Amino acid sequence: MRLSAYAPVLRIVGVLLIFISLGFVPPLIFALVNQDGAAGAFLVSLLVVTVTGLALFLPTRTARRDLRISDGFLVVVACWAAVCLAGAIPFMIGLNASLADAVFESTSGITTTGATVFSGIGDMPISIRWYRQQLQWMGGLGIIILAVAILPMLRVGGMQVYKAEATGPVKESRLTPRIAETAKALWAVYIGLTLVCAAAYWAAGMSLFDAMTHSFSTVATAGFSTHDASVGHFDSALIDWLVVFFLFVSSINFALHFLALRRGSAQIYLKDPELKLFAVLLLVVSVLVALLLWRQQVYDNVWDSIRFATFQAVSFTTTTGFATAEVYLWPGTLPLLLILVSALGGCAGATTGGFKIVRVYLLTKQGLRELQRLVHPRAVVPLKLGGRTLDNEVANAVWGFVSLYIVCIVVLTLIVSGIEQDLVTAVSVVFSAMNNLGPALGEAGANWGPLNDSTKFLMSFAMLLGRLEIFTVLVLLTPSYWKH
Repeated sequence: MRLSAYAPVLRIVGVLLIFISLGFVPPLIFALVNQDGAAGAFLVSLLVVTVTGLALFLPTRTARRDLRISDGFLVVVACWAAVCLAGAIPFMIGLNASLADAVFESTSGITTTGATVFSGIGDMPISIRWYRQQLQWMGGLGIIILAVAILPMLRVGGMQVYKAEATGPVKESRLTPRIAETAKALWAVYIGLTLVCAAAYWAAGMSLFDAMTHSFSTVATAGFSTHDASVGHFDSALIDWLVVFFLFVSSINFALHFLALRRGSAQIYLKDPELKLFAVLLLVVSVLVALLLWRQQVYDNVWDSIRFATFQAVSFTTTTGFATAEVYLWPGTLPLLLILVSALGGCAGATTGGFKIVRVYLLTKQGLRELQRLVHPRAVVPLKLGGRTLDNEVANAVWGFVSLYIVCIVVLTLIVSGIEQDLVTAVSVVFSAMNNLGPALGEAGANWGPLNDSTKFLMSFAMLLGRLEIFTVLVLLTPSYWKH
């Protein structure tokens, strides 16, 4: 196919890179004000990414072909890959990181995974520490949603892109009539929640810098911290419970937040079946972990067991990865249990990874429906979500997602176990990357730095695979896509 056929895609990627280059300005200002020695890294990054964006945009600016649905998948993957590569430049220049480490750290931030290859984070230049947190915040609601907000100015329809990127099995509904307005509405909620979270952290005793940067990680359910000990650095029960609260709020479908604010009523939350199941699962996991910690006498009293158990249960289930303890050193099956529950994720339409609770809900109902059919073969049992009957395409999409998820987990685990020669490490890093979690076990328990470069590149791909919910990436690997 001629290169001109991809002109609209290249134009969108170019505009996105130009826009993303503005993200280097805040850390550049931090570097200049604090004279931390990293200003050159951000200045070079700003120039390189801007020039690259212009090089892609200017030759294709006159392209007017409308985007097809198939183009939407290519735009999504190309934009995420381009931003991850662009985000790696400051790490290579400012920290002298290798290509594998820089790409891994950037991808981990943009996909809100929160896994890191670096240690001594507190000793990094303050501008680099800000930048790591900012990466997660920018990736939190979806880099492509941000691009969709400017697509109307390029005279390209954006709904195809939104459908390809949006999380969850039900993607057709819009909050507002136009996709650009939808993106702006979601970002308004996102920014507002970030500011409220930062204010709460600041009032609880964090410095203003830590409050802002940790609010970025919290609302993005990401997991990076400005300290090696993560949230445990603050050693504050109040801060721990605030983190738990804001992680829960940030893991709820942002559409519910928008609708609740617009209608001025909290009833929208109480009626949502996905949110109800999510709250129940968080409670069950928290109680189970607390009982295991108390029974194995990891902490001196039951209240500490409840505090640390609830924090880690919420942190892992929401695929955030914040830590107040070295979970990989906890006894028994606790570390593995927390890694596995990360597959649940949060609600669709939030910034979490994993299956998404709505899929768990639909799989459960579909399993119960099949059991009922065994007893009553001729019964017609509709599959419903919140009182709305879903068609078979949704059920098939859920099963397809789960099937591909399992296949990807198995294949990637086999490959990584061959590279790292340790099954515990292989299983945990694959689960962590695919679920956009961050923490892992084995050799990656403290951080992912000791892993082989091949594993880091492969897990960077796995992070994108998980963040874009598998289908969006794998469809590009099929011959029929390119023939079409």
